[in-house]
Amino acid sequence: MKLVLGSGSPRRLELLAQIGLKPDAIRAPDIDETPYKAEQPRPYCARMAREKVAAVPINEGEVVLCADTTVALGRRIMGKPANAGEAAEFLLALSGRRHRVITAVAIKEGDNIWERDVVTNVKMKRLADIELNSYLATNDWQGKAGGYAIQGPASAFIPWISGSFSAVVGLPLAETAALLLAAGYPVYGERL
Repeated sequence: MKLVLGSGSPRRLELLAQIGLKPDAIRAPDIDETPYKAEQPRPYCARMAREKVAAVPINEGEVVLCADTTVALGRRIMGKPANAGEAAEFLLALSGRRHRVITAVAIKEGDNIWERDVVTNVKMKRLADIELNSYLATNDWQGKAGGYAIQGPASAFIPWISGSFSAVVGLPLAETAALLLAAGYPVYGERL
C-alpha cells in the first residue's frame, strides 16, 4: 500500500516524518477554500478536508491523506491572510485572547473515507506594537491560518495550549496514525 499526501505543506511532511512516515507521492489538490455564508469553523474545516481528499486522484493500492487547519475566534474563520495588513488584523483580534485551532483529517482508500477533527484551545498573549511589527517583518505569517505558526517566531506569543500541539502545527499525529491504521495502512509495520 502506498501513502499519498494530498498537501503541499512542508509542515505536514515534517510531522509525518516524526512518526516514521514518508509519503510515496505528494498530490496537492486545488479546491476553492471559500467558506459558505454563515458556515461555522468546525464544519467548514471538516468539509475542506473531505473536499481535498475527494479532489486527489487515487490509484489502486494507494491511501490518500489530506488535512485542513483553521483558526477560529468565536464563529469567525481566520484563514490564510492575503497580505500583511490582514495578518495584522488577525493577530490584533487574537491578541490577549483564547481561540481555537481546528485541524480536520480525511483519509481515503478505494471508496472509503475515514475522518476526524481535533480542536485545540490556544491563548495568545497581548501583543505590543513592537512584537506585532517585528513578527510581520519576518513574513512568517504568509500561508498560515490565522496569520501565525506556533512552531515559528510566533511561538513566543503562545503561553498556553490545551490539546494537540501537532494539530496546531497542521496534523494531529495520534489521530492521523489511528485513521491510517483503520484504513489498513501499516503505520508501525512493514511497508512494501
